[in-house]
Amino acid sequence: MASAGIAPPSAVGKSTDNSMSVDKLPEEINEMKIRDDKEMEATVVDGNGTETGHIIVTTIGGRNGQPKQTISYMAERVVGHGSFGIVFQAKCLETGETVAIKKVLQDKRYKNRELQTMRLLDHPNVVSLKHCFFSTTEKEELYLNLVLEYVPETVYRVAKHYSRANQRMPMIYVKLYTYQICRALLYIHGGIGVCHRDIKPQNLLVNPHTHQVKLCDFGSAKVLVKGEPNISYICSRYYRAPELIFGATEYTTAIDIWSVGCVLAELLLGQPLFPGESGVDQLVEIIKVLGTPTREEIKCMNPNYTEFKFPQIKAHPWHKIFHKRMPPEAVDLVSRFLQYSPNLRCTAVSAPPHPVNWRHVFTHFLMNFVIRAPVFLMGVLCLLFSTLNPKS
Repeated sequence: MASAGIAPPSAVGKSTDNSMSVDKLPEEINEMKIRDDKEMEATVVDGNGTETGHIIVTTIGGRNGQPKQTISYMAERVVGHGSFGIVFQAKCLETGETVAIKKVLQDKRYKNRELQTMRLLDHPNVVSLKHCFFSTTEKEELYLNLVLEYVPETVYRVAKHYSRANQRMPMIYVKLYTYQICRALLYIHGGIGVCHRDIKPQNLLVNPHTHQVKLCDFGSAKVLVKGEPNISYICSRYYRAPELIFGATEYTTAIDIWSVGCVLAELLLGQPLFPGESGVDQLVEIIKVLGTPTREEIKCMNPNYTEFKFPQIKAHPWHKIFHKRMPPEAVDLVSRFLQYSPNLRCTAVSAPPHPVNWRHVFTHFLMNFVIRAPVFLMGVLCLLFSTLNPKS
């Protein structure tokens, strides 16, 4: 059994109405200033804390006159891992609630951008942060533990299920998932000003019973400030926007729009649309479908790119890529997402980051896609929009 200091997520930046109004983002989200949250001191955790049956005891409260409350978690199984760290499923022993705990190695000198971002998020289509705590090992390594709501499935695994069965994902699910993904982007782009930078099926959680989708993993997320450079080697390869491949450092939230287009195409096809084996091959796969980008399109993606020697390949017609019985509105939406020029993707990035403008833009392009859905789906969408505390 082990103990760890804990701190609840800050209420700063939470929306209080449907206008998506939020407080100004703290500057340290981008600047990653030296840590000063000394109240979140960590205590030693035996082992790595993720072994099945391992119990972590934490305390919450105790500041500003609040009573201390003990919360105990029992690790159950690892559900994800990568260069970022590890995610494990755990159960709160006091309430019986199942949670997901993301454990990442933390540099003691800096604040964690993912934590600062997660504290601001509050939307039915974005995974919620319950609280967090720091823990240390006997080697004096500091770990940040994000306690998140647990959602059992991912869009990736759902799509894989149909693919292995040699079936297409039912169009009703494709439409419902796409609608909710766009709602999540409306919120983080227009309401919070955050670019996710790693949209992919694995980062889209889904409840298999209600089919509610939640965007997760904000480890790569960042507020993009015009004029400030960002790294271009970001986003998982199959879903990486072409401007990133061209080395752009002053990109926009349009890179997320491209990624959503790739996800939608994958749900419709049952396999990735651009399965590149390397960064260069990824561009080749894109050119096979969209054709060779024009000089103007390349300048739109990266004004500093001067190498224009590409073989001239014509665009492959979208209707030949998808099954002939594919709804034309679905194919049309994919084509609007997947444009070389970032400012032409759904025209969304050309609008100011204002909730009314974003809502108008996405409504305009999604209506033809969603309106032909069965009455049942429309009822579900109305229910989501009106009763799940929407902020889009």
